[in-house]
Amino acid sequence: MTEAEVKKMFVDAGAIMEGHFLLTSGLHSPMYVEKFNVLQHPECTEALCRALADQFQNANIETVVGPMTGGILLAHETGKALGTRAIFTERENGHMTFKRGFTLKKGERVLIVEDIVTTGGSVKEVIEVVRAAGGVPVAVGMLVDRSGGKVDFGDVPYHALLHLDVTTYEPKSCPLCQDGVPMTKRGRTGK
Repeated sequence: MTEAEVKKMFVDAGAIMEGHFLLTSGLHSPMYVEKFNVLQHPECTEALCRALADQFQNANIETVVGPMTGGILLAHETGKALGTRAIFTERENGHMTFKRGFTLKKGERVLIVEDIVTTGGSVKEVIEVVRAAGGVPVAVGMLVDRSGGKVDFGDVPYHALLHLDVTTYEPKSCPLCQDGVPMTKRGRTGK
């Protein structure tokens, strides 16, 4: 799947939105990618995850891990395409962790998958959880890198299906806020 095909899938699903958005990272942006507009279609999710899996076919992945919520779908479908198991992390008392009896054996080779990455904070947390559980984070696969190429996972390589160079602002220096542009409601949170 080419990057142009991925972008068309997101555009056709109405997943790339313009306005004034508060991102999970706390930054503000004139663009938001509502991944669930795409992921609500199982055939799209399957195709995207198969494209991610294709990038890691020769990496001897044993388990795919994704952070809750979107990462659960991605881990499941990517794991299915790779023929591995799929597990996920969740937050407990503000910290990412494995729950539900999920464990990794020492040296287990793990692919971490994520939907949209702006700062990479959640992925970095998952990398640390995998390491703390004895696993080896082999790579990160993501649907969209909206960091403009600034994301860095240290010694863990990554591959994104779509790269977007989207402007983000710290809230105190956001020109949209300074111009009085109201926040655009998105998703179930209404943020």
